[in-house]
Amino acid sequence: MKGVLLVNLGSPDSTDPKDVKRYLGEFLMDERVIDVPLWLRTFIVKGIILNTRPKKSAEAYQKIWWEEGSPLIVLSERLQQKVQEKTPLPVGLAMRYGKPSIKQGLEELYAQGVKEVLIIPLYPQFAMATTETILVLAEELRKQFFTDMTITSLPAFYNQPSYVKALSNSIQNALADKDYDHLLFSYHGVPERHIRKSDITKSHCKIDGSCCNTKSTAHEFCYRHQCYQTTKNVIKELGLDENKVSTSFQSRLGVDPWLQPYTDRTIVSKAEKEGVKKLAVVTPAFVSDCLETLEEIAMEGKHEFLEAGGEEFHMIPCINDNDDWVTALSEWIEDFAVAEK
Repeated sequence: MKGVLLVNLGSPDSTDPKDVKRYLGEFLMDERVIDVPLWLRTFIVKGIILNTRPKKSAEAYQKIWWEEGSPLIVLSERLQQKVQEKTPLPVGLAMRYGKPSIKQGLEELYAQGVKEVLIIPLYPQFAMATTETILVLAEELRKQFFTDMTITSLPAFYNQPSYVKALSNSIQNALADKDYDHLLFSYHGVPERHIRKSDITKSHCKIDGSCCNTKSTAHEFCYRHQCYQTTKNVIKELGLDENKVSTSFQSRLGVDPWLQPYTDRTIVSKAEKEGVKKLAVVTPAFVSDCLETLEEIAMEGKHEFLEAGGEEFHMIPCINDNDDWVTALSEWIEDFAVAEK
């Protein structure tokens, strides 16, 4: 019997600093998130970050928390329910960090008789700190607890026409009654070394402004290329003026070089140096609204833009549980359902 497991990032159980600390500890101790030797990662995370950041992060979560709970969890549950209504296959939900865990998700599917699982990482673009860590953990769990289960995964879907259409429609609908001068695509940042580590050719990715536009097998696992391609796909789909669209990267951590340009600096620069008065921002690295979209962009980003002289700031919601997105997922699941082994 076949089944599906949707996997998103995760969230603290509550806005209590203790819950936030527990969540951050699990997240940041992942060797594919902070990819340094264990002793150094332990020192950075447990010796520094977890002694300073949980209270501040808890305050940020308090700003965006819903009555029903974490927005990311609630939106993911809504998505799961809508997708389940469109397919006879069991559809489970799990988080890479926090609850419900991937182990719990696999257990629930297994209890229903599922032996063939399609894991769908809810990330349009591949990255070692998102897609890869989900698949590695899932395989470890399979070997340890579900030896008679087979697991396959949905590849990065940034180029899938149905996803591009769902994203484009969400942008168009959100801006239908809005006037804006510029549209910024803000993707979650990653350290530059992650891009090089994911380069299967070991030579293509130079992050020099041209490698992402030069055809290569490296693009299958290149987060940077896939982000820029997502922007290009939407520009084409909506017929946008390229001069009024740009791409940036948010949420950097630490002192190592991360993908640039940085979103916070770009937002300020648009107002201060480029004279943009009305800015719209979309965050296509996320399918569900979360701390990084609702607080970092919709609140902090808006504040920075207005402080720098901007006049109107429009935050475009993620695709969340939009009907177009539900349809796209359902179609991919149907392909899995009818595929031969």
